[in-house]
Amino acid sequence: MSVTSPFRRAGLVGPALLVVLILVGIPLGIMAWVSLLGRGATIGVDWQSAPSFANYTRLIWEEDFDGTLLFNPTYLSIFWRSVWQAAATTVICVALGLPVALWMSSLSRGARDIAVLLITIPFWTNLLVRNYAWLIILREDGAVSKAANAVWPFGPVQLLYNDAAILIGLVYSFLPFMILPIYAGFEKFDWRLLEAAYDLGANRRRALTRVIVPLAMPGIIAGSMLVFIPSLGSFVTAAILGGGKSMMMGNLIQLQFGQSRNWPFGATISVVLLALMMLVLMGIAIWKNRQEAKR
Repeated sequence: MSVTSPFRRAGLVGPALLVVLILVGIPLGIMAWVSLLGRGATIGVDWQSAPSFANYTRLIWEEDFDGTLLFNPTYLSIFWRSVWQAAATTVICVALGLPVALWMSSLSRGARDIAVLLITIPFWTNLLVRNYAWLIILREDGAVSKAANAVWPFGPVQLLYNDAAILIGLVYSFLPFMILPIYAGFEKFDWRLLEAAYDLGANRRRALTRVIVPLAMPGIIAGSMLVFIPSLGSFVTAAILGGGKSMMMGNLIQLQFGQSRNWPFGATISVVLLALMMLVLMGIAIWKNRQEAKR
């Protein structure tokens, strides 16, 4: 029997697939099934209810007193806020992470190790503690708020409990996830390529768009996935820095499983969130395959 026989490969891959099925596939299947059930009177799920898509309909429509369905944009606005917050976080992280990663790659070996250490230091502290630190920094009587109000002539500046505060917290929380993949691609960057671009008449902008960005694109794609997906379902940052005024999908899911005890609707939102993430991953994969096909 050859090493690459189907039985050999099944024996090697089988245990991993079994673990994925038990830890991922079965829980996702249960969540999808719960999303089709009704809300229980005393517990979160009525396991005896007939499966239906009523919970998915509720995301867009609400039932009036006479039974007619009325368009309800409440949940769509929450979904939209989550998507644009995650997209804005990703764009800002790319804009900040690319020059930082490029600068790190230009350092000596010892300085690179120190820079990587400094980038990873925030991970040594719990995300909850780091967001509470921003709560202190951005509060009304804080130094940042006082400085912003001193230079802004058009009225008081509110830095907390709004979308801007959530965006700041998300960028801070996930920026290392963008820097490190891009730096990994730049770690063996040949600086002679830039010199050759300048010798051929390229300016800094063309050298950036024709040399640096294409070489950094694998790291940018990986970093964008690592930033966008967790930002889309972020809960802690929106709860602390948003103050409950700017709800995102993660907060909505927590509300359904917590205070509302409407587990089927919470499972429905979770399925929709998972579907959005899968669409993003599929879009990135399709775009990457097309780019590789053009080469």
